[in-house]
Amino acid sequence: MTSPIATLQQHLLTALDPAPRETRRLFHGRGRCWPGLEQVTVDWLDGVLLVALFREPAEDQLAELQAMLKALAESPQWTGQAVLIQHRYLPDSPGQWLLGEPCQQREVTEDGLKYLLDLGVRQNNGLFLDMRYGRRWVREQAQGKRVLNLFAYTCGFSVAAIAGGAEQVVNLDMAKSALSRGRENHRLNGHDASRVAYLGHELFKSWGKVRKYGPYDLIIIDPPTFQRGSFVLTQDYAKILRRLPELLCEGGTVLACVNDPGIGPAFLVEGMAAHAPELAFVERLDNPPEFPDSDIEGGLKAMVFSHCKRSM
Repeated sequence: MTSPIATLQQHLLTALDPAPRETRRLFHGRGRCWPGLEQVTVDWLDGVLLVALFREPAEDQLAELQAMLKALAESPQWTGQAVLIQHRYLPDSPGQWLLGEPCQQREVTEDGLKYLLDLGVRQNNGLFLDMRYGRRWVREQAQGKRVLNLFAYTCGFSVAAIAGGAEQVVNLDMAKSALSRGRENHRLNGHDASRVAYLGHELFKSWGKVRKYGPYDLIIIDPPTFQRGSFVLTQDYAKILRRLPELLCEGGTVLACVNDPGIGPAFLVEGMAAHAPELAFVERLDNPPEFPDSDIEGGLKAMVFSHCKRSM
């Protein structure tokens, strides 16, 4: 029987032949498609191979993984510069540089846009790769629109929207450091700073500030499942949905997202029908093929809703 690490090695050899030209997920064990690898993901960050471990492996398993990664770096397929193992199960998710020169930041590209990522210094690096199609969709929809980006994090949606010709984007996130990184991402792409606003506030205490910039043609809601002291998805999402009709232009669009494997798309469809019946469900965006999931409802749910125009 092939060992899980040997299975992972074969996946990586295939994924790196040739290596992606832009940042990509190479292996998504979290989708529960490969027994024994459910707590492993591997990302290609434009030359840095980032291996994330979400559960502490046994000592012999970690040694086998490290030996495999060193062998991978000596294979003909390898064109990278470094290998980083991130121990996500530990406090602060420390990084272990297995090969190459350690660096805390790296500029990567996705769909031709630039983003600055953190490597091995905090839990999340600054760009959620499973939302690649969502950012692409926003870019395609954004021309001439006023966009509200809730839970903006490092403003990936905002970068995509401005690249797509948005008139203005308002980013709201209570983490001011994340918004500062968002400013850097816009600067990396040479964007007009006057078209981007940043609100470093807690959403539920800031509706007045949000309304001041509206109404909006496109609203993006991509919250964490849980944010201590400020947001619990199953309790608080409805509070946002109720506000949508007063924030959205007639005929406007909402991209509402959930990335909890235990919550299916019905949560958003039924929630919108109950709390903002003016908005009709349009479609669920596909997830990138590099994020397979054994349960179709378990992966990212990026759901599009449209405001129904009133008949004359």
